[in-house]
Amino acid sequence: MESIFRGDLASRRGRALAWIDSLFIDHAALRLVWSNWAEVVPGRLYRSNHPTPGRLARAKRRFGLASLINLRGATTSGSDALSREQAGRLGLAFFDVPLSSGQAPPRETMLALVDALCSAPAPALLHCKSGADRASFAAAVYLLLDGRPVAEAMDQMSLRFGHLRHSRTGVLDAVLLRYEEEAEGRQAFPVWIATAYDPAVITSQFKARGLPSFLNDRVLRRE
Repeated sequence: MESIFRGDLASRRGRALAWIDSLFIDHAALRLVWSNWAEVVPGRLYRSNHPTPGRLARAKRRFGLASLINLRGATTSGSDALSREQAGRLGLAFFDVPLSSGQAPPRETMLALVDALCSAPAPALLHCKSGADRASFAAAVYLLLDGRPVAEAMDQMSLRFGHLRHSRTGVLDAVLLRYEEEAEGRQAFPVWIATAYDPAVITSQFKARGLPSFLNDRVLRRE
């Protein structure tokens, strides 16, 4: 559904439209009771679905949150406007790294993700819309940058978070598996991204299949 929000939080009407858009068009009504929250590295990185303003405030108080990494990028949704405004109020450093869950990210996007994960003041929170696919992928990349093996990093990309690796979003798994096959133990992940990573080939070779593909791509319609 198309957003009904038009970017004005200054007026009472604009704020009301932002909340209506967030709750009912961007599905934040579900996120009021389900955060998909998890700790990636204690005191350094957390992950969730798109946080409400209240959840951001609670994370700031409880965990000392210092930065927010938005994997949806700038959108026209009320959710985006409300979380950006709250991040500003809380003094959080804000990073936009727009990812698509249906294709291997372009090299420039991967390098931007690596840069954001390395430079965001800790503790940081990363989020996408549902916290299932892009947040899972970014959390896994963070662990690779922290020196963890691919097998451990891919624990972040699991059904526990709603990630269905046999749907088209499994192309994100394919990126990490290609690194494992081609370079793990021989070349640092950022170096491989900068020199050998070929997103077009990975995307073209990946094939979604079965019920997970139907659920993710036709029913849930993940971004």
